[in-house]
Amino acid sequence: MPLDKAGNNYVYSDEQLMARFQKGDENAYIELVNRYRDRLLNFIYNYIGDFEISEDIVQDTMVKLYQKKHYYREIAKFSTWLYTIAKNLANTEFRKKKQRKITLLSQISRDDKPYDIPADQPDTDQEIQSDITNKIIRKAIDELPEKFKTVILLRDIQELSYEEISSIIEVPIGTVKSRINRARLQLQVELKHLRT
Repeated sequence: MPLDKAGNNYVYSDEQLMARFQKGDENAYIELVNRYRDRLLNFIYNYIGDFEISEDIVQDTMVKLYQKKHYYREIAKFSTWLYTIAKNLANTEFRKKKQRKITLLSQISRDDKPYDIPADQPDTDQEIQSDITNKIIRKAIDELPEKFKTVILLRDIQELSYEEISSIIEVPIGTVKSRINRARLQLQVELKHLRT
């Protein structure tokens, strides 16, 4: 019986489910969506930083999975194929988000009205510290160059193998390892003050 990374037993592997779905089994599609929805949401949220947009991208990914099911070939792992779709959609949104940010900044600079931004306040000092630490780490990851950010999210957050990452971002495994090491070094420098 196939196991996933969390050790869950599955009657069918992802690839077997995809083959069933390609033959018209709608239940296989539902099972694939259930297996990957949360993992993709986590990956995309860490990449984009906006939960609602991330949910939309996951939904778009699942729609593409449905529409493009016949493009999948079992020579590639299903997870790699699906993450590639999600990554491409996230990259498109990331570019749009950058453009919206530039537009918003230019609009704000022309507007002299003050803005009140409500703050969410955690209950305890420990929650406050944890929230601050998470925001600092998230900001450090967000500020990485895109090629480093992507590999860090796929390896350290999604726990994908080097081979899977290599297939998703379409670079050699050696390049993946190099980018991960460089990203981790950059994060160590940025976050060294958190260890003291």
